[in-house]
Amino acid sequence: MNKRDFLKQSILFIPAAGLMQTLARVAAGEDMATAAATSGDYDASQHWYGMGIDVDKCIGCNRCVEACKTENNVPQEPFFFRTWIERYSIHADGEVTVECVSTQPPRGEETPQVDPDVVRSFFVPKLCNQCANPPCVQVCPVGATFQTKDGVVLVDEKRCIGCRYCIQACPYGARYLNPETKTADKCTFCYHRVTEGLQPACVEVCPTQARIFGDFKSEASRLVRFERVNEISVLKPDMNTAPKVRYAKLDGEVR
Repeated sequence: MNKRDFLKQSILFIPAAGLMQTLARVAAGEDMATAAATSGDYDASQHWYGMGIDVDKCIGCNRCVEACKTENNVPQEPFFFRTWIERYSIHADGEVTVECVSTQPPRGEETPQVDPDVVRSFFVPKLCNQCANPPCVQVCPVGATFQTKDGVVLVDEKRCIGCRYCIQACPYGARYLNPETKTADKCTFCYHRVTEGLQPACVEVCPTQARIFGDFKSEASRLVRFERVNEISVLKPDMNTAPKVRYAKLDGEVR
């Protein structure tokens, strides 16, 4: 029996307290594997990364979604995303409808139908909020989900046993079980790019610059300037997860 199978059986048959002690001993004998290799003089402790999203600028083109899938080998089947776009429609009677445009087929040349009852609509990009207080890290029984010194939450797929605890704990629905690796998967801020001084793929391809990536520790960061000039909101502030994905011009109807 390999280690992953052993740990799965342990979760089922060992009492919780004994299980945690057992896993702690297993983890103590191994170094924590990182999900992305760093090189050169990069010092993670000198950074604290986040993302800003200007809701008014998002046009729902899904280029960020496709770039993310390509860059990170996200399964191409529908409903598997590291980032996705939701369309909020406000109706005349006050009703709010939400649909994920990332699961819809691309539009052709036809003119889209206009619903006369909709008085306002807008797009909201969503992704892992890279919480400063991540509940997914707290519930992982084997330490597969962890937070780097620069604030990015990653998953070590070699350690993950696919128990789905982190998926259930995430209040933003930002995690899924990869059907190929059978391990938890999510947005990593394209950590392999960031540590090399590049932008996340979704930020790089956005045609309207609705997404801004930056370092909260740098006064020269566009993200810091973005927060200074905008009234900033976060998703589900009552969860006390301290999200590092911040929104400008976020409607109160967005959850």
